[in-house]
Amino acid sequence: MIAINTYNNPGFAHANAVGILPALAAKVEGNRSAFYNCSFKGVQDTLWDRSGLHYYYNCYIQGAIDFIFGDGQSIYEKCAINFTTGIDGPTIDGVITAQKRESTDSTSGFVFKECTINGINGKAELGRAYGPYSRVIIANSYLSDIVRPEGWSTWDKPEENIIYVEVNNTGPGANNANRVKWMKTLSEDELNSFLHISYVDKDGWIHKQRNANNF
Repeated sequence: MIAINTYNNPGFAHANAVGILPALAAKVEGNRSAFYNCSFKGVQDTLWDRSGLHYYYNCYIQGAIDFIFGDGQSIYEKCAINFTTGIDGPTIDGVITAQKRESTDSTSGFVFKECTINGINGKAELGRAYGPYSRVIIANSYLSDIVRPEGWSTWDKPEENIIYVEVNNTGPGANNANRVKWMKTLSEDELNSFLHISYVDKDGWIHKQRNANNF
């Protein structure tokens, strides 16, 4: 599956006239949704990971401003995350994720494991807090030099409530020396509870789906 929104393509007159605007390539709100080897391409708000349990495996996700956003409880495994406004697009500072967890009781969050984060045409923060309890975990991934040194933004939310975690990442963008001081650290057990497939698959729906489709 390939989902593309060309609205902000610099070759289109409307993009040149009004600048970059939100333009979804996909909205995912069905519970127990999985995507294998899929592509999501846009510039702003590419993938609205709105709500529910979701699993993305070996997918390609492209954009420049909040291009993975929403309140989903999701694992992104072995995905290629590409920060860009397109080959002919403008050079900007952008943001990769905008996760919307809204309370301490919410189990939502974005988990990126064994992913690659690359890009062109600017620098990007890994995420900013769309909700007051925003949660994003990036582990065992490659981060290129497109990642801004501070890494994250509160977007005017209370920093003590936000959970942004980076663990065992490599690449020039994984240098945490100048990261925001409020980035969190998890215990080994806490981290494993997010990295394990059970974070989105407590009842075995992914295993059953893979067997049914010979994945």
